[in-house]
Amino acid sequence: MTTESPRWFKSSFSENGGQCIEVAGNLVGSLGMVPVRDSKNPSGPVLRASAASFASFVAGVKSGGFGAY
Repeated sequence: MTTESPRWFKSSFSENGGQCIEVAGNLVGSLGMVPVRDSKNPSGPVLRASAASFASFVAGVKSGGFGAY
């Protein structure tokens, strides 16, 4: 078990009026997962994705696999 705390960050491209997520990539090495949370509600729930699942999600976003909104 790790005692490392998540170091939250959001993309430098997040200039969309607060509709952002934050991720804590520093826990991939120790826990093999990426915590994700809503930047507007930092004390709210946290989604924990495996490193492989998160990498697949990011690749899908970059390739336009989810369409434009």
